Amino acid sequence: MTTTTTPVSVTTPVTRGAPLSWALTDARVLIGRSLRHITRSPEQMMVMLFLPVMQLLIFRYLFGGAVATGDVTYVNYVLSGIIVISVMFNVTSTSVAVCNDMLEGIVERFRSMPMLSSAVLIGHVAAALLRNGVSIGVMVGAGLLVGFRPEAGFVDWLAALGLLALFVVAVSWLAAMIGLVAKTVEGAGGLAMPLVFVPYLGSAIVPPSTMPEVLRVIAENQPVSVMVDAVRGLFVGVPIGNTGWLAVAWWAGILLVLVPVTGRLFRRKVAQR
Repeated sequence: MTTTTTPVSVTTPVTRGAPLSWALTDARVLIGRSLRHITRSPEQMMVMLFLPVMQLLIFRYLFGGAVATGDVTYVNYVLSGIIVISVMFNVTSTSVAVCNDMLEGIVERFRSMPMLSSAVLIGHVAAALLRNGVSIGVMVGAGLLVGFRPEAGFVDWLAALGLLALFVVAVSWLAAMIGLVAKTVEGAGGLAMPLVFVPYLGSAIVPPSTMPEVLRVIAENQPVSVMVDAVRGLFVGVPIGNTGWLAVAWWAGILLVLVPVTGRLFRRKVAQR
């Protein structure tokens, strides 16, 4: 007797929300991976915590008496600038980490898995945001110990932290792009290092009004200065004019350009392997 069997489909139905949930899971896993790398790296902890505090102490006690900042005390003036400089220091680690992933073969291993390829970059950027959040908290705490006296209300604090988050995310995508372009891990750190000096050519440390004319024009109109001025004004409770909107326009625009460019560069680099 011949038995006829009816084929049974073993295909699991895919719901509309499944791809999104998988993408979020991939990103969460790689964010955790990046954070574990940070906590296991003493040099990153030094850049994240020790170096910014030392800079604050140096500018507060060695140079503060020589810089005139009008009605705002120098520590209130310089803290927002030191925070932005510390962000630039921190994102050099993102460049190195991205380059290291591209060179050590981990990306090829990820390609063999059913995962969102861009989760690699998302993990590094999200880890940079969390790393800088801790660093900013430490900086504000250290500032309070050495005389920083903010006048910001709750809304002002939210606005300042929101601007800083936008800045960190945008600069982190830039650092990720540098890590993709670099040929070696050492080269990634070297290519990212000029970012550290951009805030100095601005209003981070001294008022641009003290600079020569050409430098003053550059310092007053470059995007990092706009961010520093907006955050400083929110911290110390002075009118920020249109600097807040300009900071959003600058860095949101930069972010909108960097994300697709970096993603395309990442896919091209992976396809070449």
